[in-house]
Amino acid sequence: MHTTTLTQFLSFTLGGLEYGLDVAKVQELRVLKALERFTADGAIVGGVAVSRGVIMPLVDMRVACGKAPDAPDPLTDVIILKLSTCTMGLVVDGVTGVVSLAPEQVRPVPGADQADAAYLLGLGQIGERRLILVDIERLMSVRKPGSAGTRQVA
Repeated sequence: MHTTTLTQFLSFTLGGLEYGLDVAKVQELRVLKALERFTADGAIVGGVAVSRGVIMPLVDMRVACGKAPDAPDPLTDVIILKLSTCTMGLVVDGVTGVVSLAPEQVRPVPGADQADAAYLLGLGQIGERRLILVDIERLMSVRKPGSAGTRQVA
């Protein structure tokens, strides 16, 4: 008997595209308006939030993708992640669900240079639906081009 190992991804939207990240990295989902927030005048790190007594940075992926964020609406979600280096919140347009993918449903990202896009795991496909799969640990450690030092996004 042959069994296929499925990997689960939390799917979310950002700028009209759908993405997926390893569901095992997700601690909880919160609505942005429900979090006690302290804003900062940063570009991508939009301040800090308190959730269940834990203070964490909020990374606004809408800004990171070049979109000026609108005022939060009821669909603006925060994915609270438990990474190897920290707990943090990821602000996205909205969470769409959990998707299970078999290895044959994941293809390489066309034209992606592995050196510059090591955080891309591939394109997941379920029927007509496509997800850009990201390694969230690697994505949150990407350094801005031309920046000095070893500073991380989060």
